[in-house]
Amino acid sequence: MKIPKVADIVGIINKIAPMALAESWDNPGLQIGDPAAEVTCVMVALDPTPAVIDSAIAASCQLLVTHHPLIFKPLKSISTATPHGALIQKAIRGGVSIVTLHTNYDIAKGGLNDLLAGKIGLSNSVPLKVTTSGELVKLVVFVPVDRLEQLRSALLPYTVTLGNYRGCSFAADGIGTFTPLDGAAPFIGAVGVPEKVNEERLELLIERALLPRAVKALLAVHPYEEPAFDIYPLLNDGEKQGLGRIGRLSEPITLAEYAARLKKVLSAPALRFVGDPTALISKVALCSGSGASLLHDAVRAGADLLVTGDVKYHEARDAEDLGLALIDAGHFPTEIIMVHEMTERLGRAVATAGYTNCRIEACRTETDPFRI
Repeated sequence: MKIPKVADIVGIINKIAPMALAESWDNPGLQIGDPAAEVTCVMVALDPTPAVIDSAIAASCQLLVTHHPLIFKPLKSISTATPHGALIQKAIRGGVSIVTLHTNYDIAKGGLNDLLAGKIGLSNSVPLKVTTSGELVKLVVFVPVDRLEQLRSALLPYTVTLGNYRGCSFAADGIGTFTPLDGAAPFIGAVGVPEKVNEERLELLIERALLPRAVKALLAVHPYEEPAFDIYPLLNDGEKQGLGRIGRLSEPITLAEYAARLKKVLSAPALRFVGDPTALISKVALCSGSGASLLHDAVRAGADLLVTGDVKYHEARDAEDLGLALIDAGHFPTEIIMVHEMTERLGRAVATAGYTNCRIEACRTETDPFRI
């Protein structure tokens, strides 16, 4: 049975929430541990607290995956006389590596903000504040007519989805010419004899990050010894990704009714809201955790309401001035939902990678530090 190493799990996490998506001030990734250490148990949690690390050690987990970083800013020293230093020592002595997926998971498609959007009833949600756009290239390859569909099928998994359309490509007829030289093993023609072949020019849009895999697939199925293909950089923007989400409810609802609904679906002991309780809400912006900095982005996007946590008094006053309803559902309730989802998602990804001897479990000891 294959047993993954810490680096293998980090690689899987990087596919779920690429580290490159993280904000410049953030610090996701492997924070403590040996990349080469074997992992038979992974625990998923929101925070790397002493109780959580104790739980990981008690469950014989070698890797702890958290949303919030244990090491956020550069450390000048690690003293076990401080709570932070003692916590780092506890993890190391307990043989627990720690990897964090923070703003990269907030931003990633299918990440925490998409999870929250689904939880609170939004449809067709898109990023509230775009932080990055995918880089596109055009891959053009020339192939004999009778091998066109085989090559197209191999490359379509790497193509860009355009709006509500996937599997997009273009093909045009042409004549390919070549003369095989000494040492060649031509699929068509003979050494030293000029050749003309009916070929198709196949064009596809590819995300720049997927290009190496697309080229590898091309080379694996193309019949020619030396396939002819071109790669063109484009100015077109790829898929937009960013902080927060904005979407619509299935039908309008009053602010007071929606606040009561969120309290229930997020299992929040209480929440605060700003605005007229009788105002109808239909277009909702959100940002899990602490997102009051996106007030103006929500207004510009035409939102009736921003759902987030950690709202300060003056931010609430700003929302009033802007005419934007605001729900502070708390940092913990808007983010603890990631634990169950990431446990299941990581479990599926680990199994798909062939690591059958590695279990993924959710931490069940976490509670909101606030009491009401």
